[in-house]
Amino acid sequence: MKQHETKPAKRLSLAELKAKAKRQVLPTDQPPEGATSPDAKPIITFNERRKGKAPSHLADLDMAGRKELLTAYGLPAFRADQISRHYFGRQVVDPAQMPDLPAQMHEKISETFFPTLITDVRSLKADKGRTIKTVWELFDQTRVESVLMGYPGRATLCVSSQAGCGMACPFCATGQMGLTRNLSTGEIIEQVRAAITTVAEGGLGEENQRLTNIVFMGMGEPLVNYRAVVQALHRICDPVPEGFGMSARNITVSTVGLVPSIYKLAEEGLPVTLAVSLHAPDDELRDDLIPVNSRWKVKELLDAAYHYYEVTKRRVSIEYALIKDMNDHVWRAQLLADELNRRGSGWAHVNPIPLNPTPESIWTASTPAAQRAFVEKLRECGITTTIRDTRGSDIDGACGQLATEVNRNQAAARRANVRHVQ
Repeated sequence: MKQHETKPAKRLSLAELKAKAKRQVLPTDQPPEGATSPDAKPIITFNERRKGKAPSHLADLDMAGRKELLTAYGLPAFRADQISRHYFGRQVVDPAQMPDLPAQMHEKISETFFPTLITDVRSLKADKGRTIKTVWELFDQTRVESVLMGYPGRATLCVSSQAGCGMACPFCATGQMGLTRNLSTGEIIEQVRAAITTVAEGGLGEENQRLTNIVFMGMGEPLVNYRAVVQALHRICDPVPEGFGMSARNITVSTVGLVPSIYKLAEEGLPVTLAVSLHAPDDELRDDLIPVNSRWKVKELLDAAYHYYEVTKRRVSIEYALIKDMNDHVWRAQLLADELNRRGSGWAHVNPIPLNPTPESIWTASTPAAQRAFVEKLRECGITTTIRDTRGSDIDGACGQLATEVNRNQAAARRANVRHVQ
């Protein structure tokens, strides 16, 4: 060996990396975020607390259903194509702005196809106007959120598929709300239509910008509301007049790990990106961090994700919220890389996400040094890794935070009003 050459650094084994880890914080060290009692435990639920179906909307129906409904009201079936082109092609919901429809049909078409499903009750801007977070009130006063994020020449919308969430992840504001109810296809699609309109009108401060990407990463577990979400995917991706005609490759569906539904989604023929909210590569931690892991373990989940990749040829995103001293250890990065590489190479892309800090809580962001070490280990093992862009941290950016604040403020106002009357 020449004198100027140096020996490569010894690669530590998983056991050696684990032995070097200094501190381990556990999800059970503190009650879940938003808990009202010190002994609170996360409780998974798939059952809606609130019953009631949203009014039927054009977006709830495929073209055959739209024609059938028109015929049932004594209107010509061919009008379905015209109405759909105005809605999906021009984002118009007022029949008076559909010049090829007879005026005598306007009222009936408005009642039949375009009930008001979502109403903006509060919107906040951040990132110099490039991010808009909106709280929507639904027909039954339930509230959900969406986040619109602008980038040069394009925009991304984060949509909600449920009001609240039943997955009970202890670090998630939405998870501590519990599940109120599933959203209808129309309620999901109306979030999309509103975003398309906002972007087209320059609402993010840039001309010639358009909505190109949609992520189902808002409130709720999308795969619990499977039927409505799959129908929404068709409305988003199917060409006008069936839908908006957006590219399926720019749509992402997130899940905490409902394994049977991942296999089912793989067979739908919709090449959307699957994002797995993993957050821990070992069952010992993930059982408490992601309660649904008690049903489907990490290996089962990653097997399902790999199957999705094999069927759709779409690389899977592995979402990983880096939480200080809880899941950001280098040995966990090594274990994650080993689990991914065991199934093949190039099939998964890891997105570490710096957690929104919560003061005086165990749920706080990893240090920059810990983030770097985690990412470096993954890359060293050949895993494509990108720190995900965070937006809206100054406007209650984590999903569920703003809706919770609005609900809390309105409840306080109601109580104050009652006291005033008394």
